[in-house]
Amino acid sequence: MTLDARLVVTRPAFTLDIALQVAAGEVVALLGPNGAGKTTALRALAGLTALSGGGRITLDGRPLHTLPAEQRPIGMVFQDYLLFPHLSALDNVAFGPRCRGASRGAARRVAAALLDRVGLAGHAAAKPRRLSGGQAQRVALARALAVEPRLLLLDEPLAALDAHTRLEIRSQLRRHLADFDGATVLVTHDPLDAMVLADRLIVVENGAIVQQGAPAEVARRPRTDYVARLVGLNLYRGLGDGTRVKVGDLLFSAIEQLDGPAFVAFSPAAVALYRTRPDGSPRNLWEGVVDGIERHGDNVRVHLDGPIAAFVDITPAALADLDLSPGQRIWASVKATETHAYPA
Repeated sequence: MTLDARLVVTRPAFTLDIALQVAAGEVVALLGPNGAGKTTALRALAGLTALSGGGRITLDGRPLHTLPAEQRPIGMVFQDYLLFPHLSALDNVAFGPRCRGASRGAARRVAAALLDRVGLAGHAAAKPRRLSGGQAQRVALARALAVEPRLLLLDEPLAALDAHTRLEIRSQLRRHLADFDGATVLVTHDPLDAMVLADRLIVVENGAIVQQGAPAEVARRPRTDYVARLVGLNLYRGLGDGTRVKVGDLLFSAIEQLDGPAFVAFSPAAVALYRTRPDGSPRNLWEGVVDGIERHGDNVRVHLDGPIAAFVDITPAALADLDLSPGQRIWASVKATETHAYPA
């Protein structure tokens, strides 16, 4: 394991305490709501925030937490990139090797090779103000790699980009990370960035890890409301009894069979709405109240209140046909084949 850490940071109103292991060549994304402790964890790894009692960081088998920030074999890409405005792209990238004792010529050769690697050989002489957001991000990545780090830290590396540039740079960044043989820790609030860039997700809430695993597993089986919202699912906790799970006063049928504490999850698009109670009494049926209606991409998202709160995605045509309005009572159902249950 390249990185093996227990990050403990204690403050008067907040405590971060998470265990973090990252293998060589692996990209791990830290996800979580604002104030969860993601950036604190990144700063602790970088040596910019001191660890509290019990905290430790080991990199390639060597203690890292005893070293000052400038001596740690770490490269970091900040959210706003923080390029030196008075230096060219080439000299921005060469800055790290120069600080490590490389001659000006050697540092510039390293920088030139890295700029070529990220597709910016033709912009070596440009100052940061002449670079686009995507170009600046790639210069920042090249600068982080120039010190030959064993740990690469990325703090919201795509947040400053517009949607079109983000799509292109996300794909390029994934390729560059695949070529990096050290450990990478990425902090992001964007689930798509995490899903595309990371091999493993670690979800942090209130300073603690609440879920981790491969992106597909986390997306399929969320364990907190935050993760469910992140991946776009309705999530409830109940008690399983065979293929049925009791959630409050409702009984859900699912395709899985389990007993004991259980989660029930289903997509907003899997919910069907009816003005009156449907014939045949389909499974997973309840009556709710329309709490709100909003545009959601090309569809409409209906917020339901009642025995359970739920999001429902319908087409604009269905909205017109149902003639929905806030405060209206409505029937909702989900097929058992669209309802998933798993141990809580």
